[in-house]
This record gives sequence, C-alpha cells and structure tokens, in this order.
Amino acid sequence: MLNNQNCQLPCPQVGLALNIAESLVNDQSANISPFLGKGLVLLFAVACALSVANVYYAQPLLDALAADFGFSQASIGIVITATQVGCALALLFIVPLGDLMNRRRLTMAQLFLLCAALIAVGMASSPAVLLIGMLSVGLLGTAMTQGLIAYAASAAAPAERGRVVGVAQGGVVIGLLLARTVAGWVADMSGWRAVYFVSAAVALLMLVVLSRVLPAQAPPTERISYLKLLSSMFAMLANERVLQIRGVIAMLMFAAFSIFWSALVLPLSAAPYSFSHTVIGSFGLVGILGALAAARAGHWADHGHGQRTTGLALVLLLLSWLALAMMSYSLWALVLGIILLDLGGQAIHVTNQSMIFRTQPAAHSRLVACYMIFYTVGSGLGAIASTAVYASAGWDGVCLLGAAVSLLGLVFWGLTVRLMPKVPVDAQKAVAHGEATD
Repeated sequence: MLNNQNCQLPCPQVGLALNIAESLVNDQSANISPFLGKGLVLLFAVACALSVANVYYAQPLLDALAADFGFSQASIGIVITATQVGCALALLFIVPLGDLMNRRRLTMAQLFLLCAALIAVGMASSPAVLLIGMLSVGLLGTAMTQGLIAYAASAAAPAERGRVVGVAQGGVVIGLLLARTVAGWVADMSGWRAVYFVSAAVALLMLVVLSRVLPAQAPPTERISYLKLLSSMFAMLANERVLQIRGVIAMLMFAAFSIFWSALVLPLSAAPYSFSHTVIGSFGLVGILGALAAARAGHWADHGHGQRTTGLALVLLLLSWLALAMMSYSLWALVLGIILLDLGGQAIHVTNQSMIFRTQPAAHSRLVACYMIFYTVGSGLGAIASTAVYASAGWDGVCLLGAAVSLLGLVFWGLTVRLMPKVPVDAQKAVAHGEATD
C-alpha cells in the first residue's frame, strides 16, 4: 500500500489527493478483483489526479505570468489557449499510441518528458519559451491522464472495469478540483515558478513508483501502422454507435459544466460579493462529492444499470440549474447546485466510459481519445456561449442556457435508449461471480 510519508511539505497535493482517493477505494475494496488489488487501483487514481492537475495549474497564476512576461490582461489568455492546444494534440496524436505500443514504456516516457516540460516552464525567461512549455505540459499532462485511464481499463477484468475506471476517474476529478487551490497556495508562499518545480519533483517521484508497480501487459494483438491507427479513429467515430450516442451525451454534459464554471467568476467577483479568486476557486472543492459518485456509477454500470444511472444523472444535472439560479438569494443554493451538477456530471462521465470501453477491448486508447474529442467540443462551445449570454442576460440567462442544454441531453438520452445495445447476460453474471469470489 502506498503512503504519503515521503511527500509532506514539498508536495502537499500528493498527500491530499492520496487521502481523498483512498476514501474512494475503501468503498469499493470488497468488489475489486484480485487481478487489480486495492493499492494498485489507488495508485491509478492518485497518478491520474497528479497528471491532470498540471493542465490547470496556470489558471490562478495568470496575473503573475502577465506581470513577469509583459502580457496584457487581454492577451494573457493565450497561456491557457496554448495548454488547450496541447490537450487537443494529445487526444489526436499521442493517446491512441497506447493501442500500438507497450503501455508501460509509453507511460514512463511520457512522465519523463512531462518532468522536463514542467522544469522548462519553471525556468522560462521569455514569452515564447513559456508558451512552448505550456503547450508541452498540456500535451503530456493530457496524454498521461487519458493514457492511465485506458491502462486501468485494459488491466481490469471485464467484470470490474466500470468500478476501476470509476475510481481512476475519481482521481481525475480530485486533480481538477485541487489544482487551482494548490497552485494558489504554493504561489503565495514561494512564487509561481515553485508550482512547476514542485510538480516536476512529484512527476519524478511518480516515475520511480510507477516503473516498479505498473502491471505488465500483453503486446497489442493488432499490429498496424501509426497512420492506420489514426485513420481507424475516424472509422470508430463514423461507425461505432455506442461511441456516437454516449459522445453526444458527453458533449452536452460538458457544455453544461463549461457554461457554469466559465461564468461563475463574473457574478462572484462583482458586487455585492466581490470575492477573491481564491474564495471563488474554493467553491470547486464542493465537487469532491462528484468523485464519490464516479466510483459508484462505475459499479452500477458493471451491473447493467448504465442507462438508469444516466437518466437519473441527467435529471440531477437539470435540477442543479434551479438551485444555481437562486444564488442571489443564498450562497447555500449555489453550494447545493454545485453538488447536484457534479454528482450528475461525473456519474454520466464514468458510465459513458464504462459503456464505450466495453465495445472494443483492444482499442481502449483510441476509444478514450475519440470520446474526449466530444468533451473538447462541448467545453469550448459552452465557454463561448456562457460569457456571451452573461453579457446580455446576466446570471439568470446563464442558468436558462445551462438548463436548456441539460434538458436537451435528457431528451437525447430518452430518444436513443432503444438504440443502445444491452449488456449481455453473461457479462452481468461475470460481475456477480466476481463479487461472490472476492
């Protein structure tokens, strides 16, 4: 079992992520197959948390970056753009390599390069070096995160795959939520460069640990060229019905997420609240409950209840906007809305991945890359629409937009339920047998 005795003050995010992730696994420990022990599943969750956090560290540091590199307030957003470009490149060109290469070696190489990219950002002395470094961090952080999820899915037995993916996805949620808080805390103590140097040290520690404990996997049964690998992704998008349906649901769900988080800072930073960015970012910590929902949603999906879980989660997503619209009356309504939004969204996300991974066991890396393309589109469209609507219709307009997108997702799910293949009875029996033997 991993512990956090070796990572105290120099890397507080490790200890916090480890403690929260362990609480996720404890709930599932009785159900995890002997093929993937409790400690290994916990390791996947922590590694996912630490990897994805690198993509989001820059968001609370933009003021400091603008001051150091001479960016204007209008142009500093290019730092985030560079990171997101790296994310998109990773999904298209790096993540699919997991279906072609040895996943263990690929993970080690990506971690080494991520460590180098983080050091480069910390040592950047010009805008050009900073932007190249940020693009590299976005690329490698995303490749690591999605690659680890695909690794966990392929290493897990079919009867436990949803639970394992759920716990790993719980780690992603934790990393997303803690990244901004940890970056602000470290920057306040030691400057923004320390954020990336500390993260580089954590990446190096991960490299040592993962190189020793990641399970070996059989070489890919499908030997194709890299170009054919990439072209096969387009074939999946065109022909794989489960990917198409669950991808559209994901696109609408992530659009709703982006609508909320992109606009939240605008009313909370203005009168009568006038909250600091640290306080605003702290509202995201409420979403840790979503990580708990993620693990349980995978458990339900393994039992063939993925459709019911999706319907319930979409209803929660829709109801969340009613609470969010009442923010001007009480901040407790905002907290309740965030809880409902995150519970619904993360349950949908994990259920989607569990269903998609079941379609082509030999193509998990390509499937996760294709699926996350829907995420990128939904997030981008949601952010653009959110700020435009807020400028013309205020917070009420944002809530109406979010509710409309959530309702569209619910309607789409209802119309496509019959088009989805049912979970084979044999698969459900395998789940029951796995639990009986644990």
